[in-house]
Amino acid sequence: MVMDGSISLDEVELRIGYRFTDRTLLAQALIHASISPTRVASNERLEFLGDAILGAVVCEHLYRKFPVELEGELTKIKSNAVSRRVCAEVATELGLADAVHLGKGMGDRASLPQSLLAALLESVVGAIHLDGGIEPARAFILRCLEERIDESTRLGHQQNFKSVLQQSLQRKDLGTPAYHVLNEKGPDHAKCFEICVGLGERRFPGCWGMSKKSAEQLAALEALVELGFAERSESGEVRVVVAA
Repeated sequence: MVMDGSISLDEVELRIGYRFTDRTLLAQALIHASISPTRVASNERLEFLGDAILGAVVCEHLYRKFPVELEGELTKIKSNAVSRRVCAEVATELGLADAVHLGKGMGDRASLPQSLLAALLESVVGAIHLDGGIEPARAFILRCLEERIDESTRLGHQQNFKSVLQQSLQRKDLGTPAYHVLNEKGPDHAKCFEICVGLGERRFPGCWGMSKKSAEQLAALEALVELGFAERSESGEVRVVVAA
């Protein structure tokens, strides 16, 4: 059995916001090795190229956006913002699973492996780069990932604000925080959540995140700021100022 993409190349171009001059590149980006007559004709080479372009664009973006951050901090932000999980989420949001051509035995299209979805996004990046050059590839990448980069930055480069909040409250003997889901939106495969911290009868500002984990981290940060355990500068940078 062959699983052909259920949407046209026109629809794919609409979803990714780029119109190809050479559509054979886009078509190849959507051919999985399981259906391709040879691996060279599949999207694997485009995935290889796209992975490199994706990393270079994000690294340059971080280098320019954070001129005083050391390479260790920039690496943490990059790793969080362009992980395989994030790339798979972006591919899902763009509906690339509806466009990929798959061979026999690949299972249900609605539950494709994370690695396959991430490879689809990287293949499309590689195809855009070959078709139009670095600028349209950069525009596509940042359009897809800039929100994730900003979220990673707001989380303090992977700092665990939930842990900081719990330790701070214990130190002050103020009780144990609870996390409440206030709202959720989006399809099952790409839900966003609004979560707030509760402390006894008190409720702190709710925060949206692209997963429950990230929303809880942002909510914990809001509670830290409200309680005076952290400070947020006008630029959005966070400094934890918990008293010993």
